[in-house]
Amino acid sequence: MKKIAVCPGSFDPVTLGHLDVITRSSALFDEVIVLVSFNPAKTNTSFTPEERVDMLERCTKHLPNVRIDSYSGLIADYCAQNNVAAVVKGLRAVSDFEYEFQQALINRKLNEKTETVFITSLADNTYISSSVVKQLCSFGGDISTFVPQEILGEILERLSKKQ
Repeated sequence: MKKIAVCPGSFDPVTLGHLDVITRSSALFDEVIVLVSFNPAKTNTSFTPEERVDMLERCTKHLPNVRIDSYSGLIADYCAQNNVAAVVKGLRAVSDFEYEFQQALINRKLNEKTETVFITSLADNTYISSSVVKQLCSFGGDISTFVPQEILGEILERLSKKQ
């Protein structure tokens, strides 16, 4: 049976840290679904879900076992509907672990067939987040070493309009 994993996130915008976790997950699982998901705590998004799906498709086209989807419900429900074996989450710091551990326990309670797997960030990516990218860009900072080159221009154009 094929082992399917889901890498959920808001990806607003996708960073090299996200791409690293996705790439490393693709080496561990038969199929990886990168899931643009809705996070009610993140209300001020810069890109629509459709734009984020498009950006992720362009950034992962070199990974044949990765596909992109979006979903606005519970991750546990998505996993049950799609026979997902594992939810993969990237961890940058101990502060990430507290939140992700709680989410893993909740998802396990809602869907006991799906495990959560944590992938630790490479040292070069521990400080990269979508929030940092947005803040740097709003002040005219260089974000070229934080985001995939395929979408750099699009991010600069969108975020520079928010100044």
